[in-house]
Amino acid sequence: SCLQTSLSIWGWGGLGVVLFLVTFGPFAIFYFAFYILFFVVGGFVVTLLFGKSNSEKYLEQCEHSFLPCTSVGIPKCIEEMKREARPIKIDRRLTGANIIDEPLQQVIQFSLRDYVQYWYYTLSDDESFLLEIRQALQYALVQFSARSKETDWQPYFTTRLVDDFGTHLRVFRKAQQRIAEKGDQMKDQAEELVDTFFEVEVEMEKEVCRDLVCTSPKDEEGFLRDLCEVLLYILLPPGDFQNKIMRYFVREILSRGILLPLINQLSDPDYINQYVIWMIRDSNCNYEAFMNIIKLSDNIGELEAVKDKASEELQYLRSLDTAGDDINTIKNQINSLLYVIKVCDSRIQRLQSGKEIDTVKLAANFGKLCTVPLDHILVDNVALQFFMDYMQQTGGQAHLFFWMTVEGYRVTAQQQLEVLQSKQKDGKHQTNQTKGLLRAAAFGVYEQYLSEKASPRVNIDDNLVAKLAETLNHEDPTPEIFDDIQRKVYELMLRDERFYPSFKQNVLYVRMLAELDMLKDPSFRGSDDGEGESFNGSPTGSINLSLDDLSNVPSDETVQLHAYISDTGVCNDHGKTYALYAITVHRRNPNSEETWKTYRRYSDFHDFHMRITEQFENLANILKLPGKKTFNNMDREFLEKRKKDLNAYLQLLLNPEMMKASPALAHYVYDFLENKAYSKGKGDFARKMDTFVNPLRNSMRNVSNAVKSLPDSLAEGMTKMSDNMGKMSERLGQDIKQSFFKVPPLIQKTYSDPDHCRVAAPIDDNVDDNIPLRVMLLLMDEVFDLKERNQWLRRNIKNLLQQLIRATYGDTINRKIVDHVDWMTSPEQVADAVKRFRDAFWPNGILAEAVPQRDKAIRMRTRVAGKTKLLEVMPDELKHIIGAETTRKGILRVFEMFQHTQLNKRMVYVFLERFLETLFPQNKFHELFNKLHSRSKQMQRYKQRLHSTQAPSLQK
Repeated sequence: SCLQTSLSIWGWGGLGVVLFLVTFGPFAIFYFAFYILFFVVGGFVVTLLFGKSNSEKYLEQCEHSFLPCTSVGIPKCIEEMKREARPIKIDRRLTGANIIDEPLQQVIQFSLRDYVQYWYYTLSDDESFLLEIRQALQYALVQFSARSKETDWQPYFTTRLVDDFGTHLRVFRKAQQRIAEKGDQMKDQAEELVDTFFEVEVEMEKEVCRDLVCTSPKDEEGFLRDLCEVLLYILLPPGDFQNKIMRYFVREILSRGILLPLINQLSDPDYINQYVIWMIRDSNCNYEAFMNIIKLSDNIGELEAVKDKASEELQYLRSLDTAGDDINTIKNQINSLLYVIKVCDSRIQRLQSGKEIDTVKLAANFGKLCTVPLDHILVDNVALQFFMDYMQQTGGQAHLFFWMTVEGYRVTAQQQLEVLQSKQKDGKHQTNQTKGLLRAAAFGVYEQYLSEKASPRVNIDDNLVAKLAETLNHEDPTPEIFDDIQRKVYELMLRDERFYPSFKQNVLYVRMLAELDMLKDPSFRGSDDGEGESFNGSPTGSINLSLDDLSNVPSDETVQLHAYISDTGVCNDHGKTYALYAITVHRRNPNSEETWKTYRRYSDFHDFHMRITEQFENLANILKLPGKKTFNNMDREFLEKRKKDLNAYLQLLLNPEMMKASPALAHYVYDFLENKAYSKGKGDFARKMDTFVNPLRNSMRNVSNAVKSLPDSLAEGMTKMSDNMGKMSERLGQDIKQSFFKVPPLIQKTYSDPDHCRVAAPIDDNVDDNIPLRVMLLLMDEVFDLKERNQWLRRNIKNLLQQLIRATYGDTINRKIVDHVDWMTSPEQVADAVKRFRDAFWPNGILAEAVPQRDKAIRMRTRVAGKTKLLEVMPDELKHIIGAETTRKGILRVFEMFQHTQLNKRMVYVFLERFLETLFPQNKFHELFNKLHSRSKQMQRYKQRLHSTQAPSLQK
């Protein structure tokens, strides 16, 4: 049945298809399929259109019910940007002082204009972003100002700043010493000095080294970025700090736009040299100081720059067509330039050949040394320290200290007896007390040096010692009680081969001559080629005589010295006009005959006259120097008259009878007539002091060259005596003179300061409380390396500084310094600093262009000029206290320290770090800086060396 049903379906179906095809044709099936497709598609389209219409109506109802109608995409952004921004009100107050706020606002405005606006306006005209940045900067400045007002700046300016500078100078000095110890010729000595400097720094600082920040520009920029970000974290509100875009903009402006250019400028050696010259612009360059700088220069670039400039000037002078009086001036200038070129060539050849020799060693081996008498050594502050060092080496210090102590005892006893006599006239009787104190002091001297218990003991005739003991036991002590033994001690030091005779053969004697400026480099002595002379006593090609030669002239009658003024001229030096007298000197020995010329001003004659009349009282009534004339003192007639009078003065001075009556006068005459620039014995300050203490001069005549204090073991008794009998002196002149001659007990030369430590420990027990004394003593210690020298000299300098400060300012000096610091941080001074910063970076409101680096030759000549200025500005009094050579080396060391950009950056960063540590004491900046500098290669090497040295001990 199923089969039948299936056949019927297929049969009927087939029949229907056949009938359909017969009826509609063969293409009817295609038409039918097409109709069905279009029906389906049409139904789908109708359904889609109906659904979309209903959806839009529904969405429209929702938008009107819950959300405002807005534009979409880019049109919306354009519409919002075209809207007018609401004004943001900015409070222009920053510090609370209008005089500071005004220039600060200008700095902010100029910074935004030149570092942000110039590129921001190319992207957008909307100023809200700029206003937000300005508001953030102002908020930071307000916070900074508030912190500054709460900070006590006095310790920073009077202690930390000075300590940091002293530490920097100490590191530089140690680096120089370390390079000198190596002794080999470096390919790049400047680079080696920088590396050694940071090696010493890490050894001294222990925790930090700034080599990467100072030598790598990339690391320096990273350090400044990190530092600025920390400052912004402290100063900005948390919300503004979290805004990274604005924070990065402000950070880059501060680090790269302000701090980095400022630090680069402050670290530029050429900028520092120009600033030094500007600071001492009122002092005139001295020819002798200039020549000393040329002779001491170890920089070939400096010498070549000076030589080229001298050659250029020489060509110009030779091209001039002159006649009459001008030709003599031109010749003198030409001769001076020729000598400068000659010295430069000689110095360049020596440096290029590598045959640089220490002048002291050269003079000690081959030089002809002058003789300084022992009595002069004992009364000269500079010479005495070298003789003291030598006596300590030979074990004869007891003799020297005994002689000095007796001088102090005699002076003190005389003064106390004079006070006693004056009080007795007034009806006051303290005779027994005074005599008792004198007896105690005399016994103290005896016990210290002459008794059997003395150690070390002065070896002298036992009979004299026994006689002295008998006198002390039965008679009242007098000021002259030790004179016989003191005289014997002096003769022993003078004649014993262990002491003064051997001292003259020791290198300490040569160093003493160098400090006294009585040692001349033999390599620079000229010849008798008659090459010419130059003005102002400058060295020329005709030099063949030095102080060494003059001082060794025997004092017998076989040596004849004649001098006369052969010519007179008028010189103009930097606008200052003065008369110059050419003195022809003729010296005749049994085996030789020499002639030379030297040049002196009237002020040189006046200073020389003052010096010899002070030393030789009898000359004051014999020698009469022509008087001064204030007006019309450059007239030809007046100069001729003065020339005649000065000639008469010289002839009377050089009279054989005069020289025979005062044998020691010859040394002063030879020094005055030597062919060199005359070194005045007294500067302006000393002249004023002499005028001030003139009433004391006669009474102090025998005291000024004596030692004014006893050893420490006797100090207490003498202090009591002074307290009971009155002050030894209340006048400034006596205090200053006494300060030069403080005698220490028998102590060896000590080094109280470790080789590697910061300058931060107290200097002395009674120094830290006195701010100026602390600052001055610290700087003198580091600049002139006093701690490495005789401690007796350092004590003398400390006493002198104390007397000067007390006499100048009294006991209110600290209060005045605090007032000065308050004045430095006052609104007026801060406003002035901000204005200078604004005018330097934006002169006339326009961003300053980068200053092109000056030509190397100009920079080298600026270095020479700066060194010459510094050497010239140093007072002669300083040379007389610590020595000419020490002064010269100290000043040149400081100048050389500023000639390295990397080292200057280190000092600037140290000052900046201490500034921030003082300003933000609660923020642990010290630890932060240690972390920022932790990547230092020198620090890593130092830790490795430290670990390697500690490892063996730990294993043991």
